[in-house]
Amino acid sequence: MLTLSSIFLCGIVVTYVANADNYKQLFEKERGAKQVEVEKRRNADTQLETKKKQYQRQEDEFRKQIALLNTQVGKLENDLKIAQREKADLLQRVNSMAGVVETSSQTAKQQTQLFEKTQEELKKISAEQIREREQLKDVTNQLIQKMAVIKTLQADKKRLEQEKYALQLEADKLLQRFGKKTARIPTVTPEKTVAREVTSVVKPIGLTGSITALDLKRSLAAISIGTAHGVRENMKFYVTRGDEFICEILIYDVDAEKAVGDLKRVRYQPKVGDNVSTNL
Repeated sequence: MLTLSSIFLCGIVVTYVANADNYKQLFEKERGAKQVEVEKRRNADTQLETKKKQYQRQEDEFRKQIALLNTQVGKLENDLKIAQREKADLLQRVNSMAGVVETSSQTAKQQTQLFEKTQEELKKISAEQIREREQLKDVTNQLIQKMAVIKTLQADKKRLEQEKYALQLEADKLLQRFGKKTARIPTVTPEKTVAREVTSVVKPIGLTGSITALDLKRSLAAISIGTAHGVRENMKFYVTRGDEFICEILIYDVDAEKAVGDLKRVRYQPKVGDNVSTNL
């Protein structure tokens, strides 16, 4: 009996020890699994917190965008109201301008008639000016010829006065031998400045300027120099642009600071700013 009891007790002890080892392994296994689950839960909490922060940032950004869009919508609505008011004002102006346009048409018609009448008068005046210029040209030529004659006579007078002065000196020498003397003759008078001024009219001078205005329909051009610079009627100016010859300008009307002439020998269309010169 004792032996059987010992054997039975030993079997129970062995069974207990074996079961104890199994329980320990199960405990270790369960504890490891629990730690894994705890770690997973921590990771999940961390990811959840990160997602919450991202969501909050996105929500803030969306709110800013919504506020900006609301501001833009308000501005667009304000612009729309302004545009509607401007449209109403423009419609009112268009309606009021209809009568103005009709009045302007009548005024334009009257101005056209007045312009045509003025053109006719201008043609008559231009013809009269041409005739007067021709007459003035003839008178100027006659004056130049007469002044040339006067200059010749003055030269002859000066020569005669010099001869007279020389003869007077000879007479003084002869009379001094007899103790007498003649009255002194004044020195020769200088030439009058009038003759010098006339000769300056026909003196060729090199003048340069530029085109300041054009009337291509009437073939007219205005230049930047006038009588103050030596420009006279019937002077011919050559128009150049760089090294190219453009045309000629024959002057027919001269003012102090400008002159107007007809376009001649047009090779290229002149432009404002082209150079003009009496020498090509």
